[in-house]
Amino acid sequence: MTAPATAVKADSGGDQDAPGFGLYVHWPFCKSKCPYCDFNSHVRESVDQRRWRLALLSDLRHTAHHSAGQRVTSIFFGGGTPSLMPPETVAAVIEEIGRLWPLDPGLEITLEANPTSAEAESFAGFAAAGVNRLSLGVQALDDRTLGFLGRQHSAAEALAALELARRSFPRISFDLIYARPGQSLAAWQAELREALALGPEHIALYQLTIEEGTAFQAAWRRGEIALPPEAEAARLYEETARQLTEAGLPGYEISNHARPGAACRHNLTYWRYGDYAGIGPGAHGRLTWDGVKHATRQHRAPEPWLDLVEKQGHGWRSSTAVTGAESLTEMVMMGLRLNEGIAREAFQRILAVAPEEVLAADRLARLADEGLITLDKRGLRASDAGRQRLDALLDYLLN
Repeated sequence: MTAPATAVKADSGGDQDAPGFGLYVHWPFCKSKCPYCDFNSHVRESVDQRRWRLALLSDLRHTAHHSAGQRVTSIFFGGGTPSLMPPETVAAVIEEIGRLWPLDPGLEITLEANPTSAEAESFAGFAAAGVNRLSLGVQALDDRTLGFLGRQHSAAEALAALELARRSFPRISFDLIYARPGQSLAAWQAELREALALGPEHIALYQLTIEEGTAFQAAWRRGEIALPPEAEAARLYEETARQLTEAGLPGYEISNHARPGAACRHNLTYWRYGDYAGIGPGAHGRLTWDGVKHATRQHRAPEPWLDLVEKQGHGWRSSTAVTGAESLTEMVMMGLRLNEGIAREAFQRILAVAPEEVLAADRLARLADEGLITLDKRGLRASDAGRQRLDALLDYLLN
C-alpha cells in the first residue's frame, strides 16, 4: 500500500457532513480516581483556579496562531472532571475563543459533568457561561454497581442531576458502562429500558475494558474480577444496538446512539478526521498550517504543564507533520467507527486520492466478501459485524 507524502487542508465547516473545527479543553482534576479510568486525571487537595484560568487562556492564544482561518464549530470541556471548574473559568475560556476565532452559528459547547449534588449546583452557572450541551457521567443505574465502579454519586443523585440538567441545557447526553463482571443479558436489558424511560436524545454506551495502569487491572491480575466472555460481551453489544435502534436512537458510532440530529458534533469532527485543537495538560490536536496537517501534543503532567505555560506562553510539548501514510491510518481508524463510514470526498480532501489507490484491493475484496465492509460510490463503510470486530478488521486492512 502507498500513500501521498502529505495531507491537504481539512475543511472547517459549511454543510452538515463537513468535519468542522473543534476545540478540546482538558481539565485534569478529579475528586477521586475511578478504578477503570486510564485518562490523564489527577486528584489534588486544592487547585489555584486563577493560575489555571490564565494558563488556559494563554494556551488558547498560542494555538490560534496555528489555526488561522478556521471557524469553530464545537468546544468540548473534558477531563478529568470539568464540572469541578468554576463557571467563571468556563465563561472566560468561551469568551476568549470567541475573540480569537470566528464562531459557527450552530456552535456546540459540551461540558462533561458528574451527577454529584455539589457539581449539579453549578449547572445554571455553566449554562450562563455558554455551555449548551451537558454530558453526564451516570455510568450505571444501581448503587451496588456504582460502588463497584468507584463512582461518588448514587443512582438517585444521577436521576436528580438529569432532571436538573434539563432545566439548564437544551441538549443532554449521558454515559453507561456495560459488560461488567457478572452482568447478565436480562439485567442489561432491564437497565437499558430504565435508561430509555428517561427520554434521552443521546447515550454513550461503553464496554468495560481492563486498561493498563488502572486499579481494575491490578484486581484483574489478582483474579478478583473477571469480565464476561467475548461471546457474552458481543451479545450485550448486539442487544444494545437492537434496543436503542427500536427506541429511535440508532448507533451512529460504535459506542454512541442518538436521535436524528442529536449526534455529538465535536466527536464527529474527530471521526471525520477534521482539524481540532487540544488545550490543557496532555491534550492532543490535529492542526493544518502551510497546507500540511500537524499532530500537536501538550505536556501531560498538570503542574509541569502549568509551569511551562507561565514560562513560554503555551504547554505544547511537540508538533510534527503527519505523513500521508499516517493520515490514511488515522482517517480509516476513526472513520470506520462511524455508521456512515468514510465518504469518497474525504479521501480526496485528505489524501487527494480514491480509496482503491491506497488500500490493498485483495484485502478490500476479502473483507467485502465476508460482509465486513462495503466500498461503493459513496465511500468505505464497515458493516455492523465489521464494527463489532473493528480492531481485527483494521489490523488486517492497514498492516
